Amino acid sequence: MSARENFVARFGGVFEHSPWVAERAFDQNPHVALTADGVHAALVTTFRAAAHAERLAVLRAHPDLAGRLAIAGELTEDSKSEQASAGLDRLTPSEHARFTELNAAYTEKFAFPFIIAVKGLNKDDILSAFERRIDNDRQEEFETASAQVEKIALLRLRSMLPGEDNV
Repeated sequence: MSARENFVARFGGVFEHSPWVAERAFDQNPHVALTADGVHAALVTTFRAAAHAERLAVLRAHPDLAGRLAIAGELTEDSKSEQASAGLDRLTPSEHARFTELNAAYTEKFAFPFIIAVKGLNKDDILSAFERRIDNDRQEEFETASAQVEKIALLRLRSMLPGEDNV
């Protein structure tokens, strides 16, 4: 396996279902430092340089929080553990109904799912952010969601890579 294939195999899922981010990052910088911060910087540079439609596709690749993929057990392992860490796998029926309602309204308004880095948050924190952010305009929310995707990527990389930037 080539160095590029190894890099993409290892980091291709950091940006949800979007291995092209890792492919382009490697092509632009094949000697990236294999630390969380080094890989993150390369991936984020690539993501930010992508066309709007490509960035939108990355946002759309994310699952709804506590949505149908979670219920069907079809989340990626990263998404599954991230959502479980916030208690989203243990919602009451009324909480689940509220998430479903917000997911539908948000996706209708913005044409991509609500994205938030859930590490360190609980379901009440997430609901509060959901209710606050649904009032954003489309461009503001696109930028907010993109920043959250980048934060999720960094958290995933920190769990994958050892090093001084992971302390």
